[in-house]
Amino acid sequence: MIGILIPVHNEEALLGDCLEAALIAAGHPGLMGEAVTILVVLDSCSDGSAAIAQAYPVQYLEVQARNVGHVRGVGARHLLNQGARWISCTDADSRVAPDWLVAQLALGVDAVCGTVTVDAWSEDFDPAAQIRYLQGYEARDGHRHIHGANLGVSAGAYVRAGGFEPLACHEDVQLVRNLERCGASIAWSHTPQVITSARLDARAQGGFGDYLKSLMHAT
Repeated sequence: MIGILIPVHNEEALLGDCLEAALIAAGHPGLMGEAVTILVVLDSCSDGSAAIAQAYPVQYLEVQARNVGHVRGVGARHLLNQGARWISCTDADSRVAPDWLVAQLALGVDAVCGTVTVDAWSEDFDPAAQIRYLQGYEARDGHRHIHGANLGVSAGAYVRAGGFEPLACHEDVQLVRNLERCGASIAWSHTPQVITSARLDARAQGGFGDYLKSLMHAT
């Protein structure tokens, strides 16, 4: 079984699109009928995110942590306990490509660090900041970006690396560093595709949204 892990904190505006894309990826013929479990972990949600998750054929858990590392760790353990051999992580403000899972698994490695494509830039994001982002981003194989929105790992490698640590941000970076220390084979690939939002109201302090915001003030 393959698990898709999606942490959620007040994502009612984008969660439906995220889940629809994940369900399409879960049904890709290239998976040869292998079961895929989509798990939504609702963290301290006060909006309609829970109702949206309940409306789709996915599993969901509710926690009160306000800590994305803790949330991903809880979700990963849940999927492992159900027999997941591979865990693919994305974010609730992101949409995975139809062949996302197939592309990750085809690389034949212990872990996959994929790239992201930023969705329509908001009017608040000035053109100079967009240029700074594009100049600094490596949308190619061999990149060194780490995104929780596009990350996959085998069950064995995840356990050997100690899993997600309960960090408020950069839990994905820490997992990859631990995977490297364990000697895991990692593909830094541009093939598995994910579209993510360009919003500046970040859910995780210090995460991708805050990075985009920092580009607004760069010189």
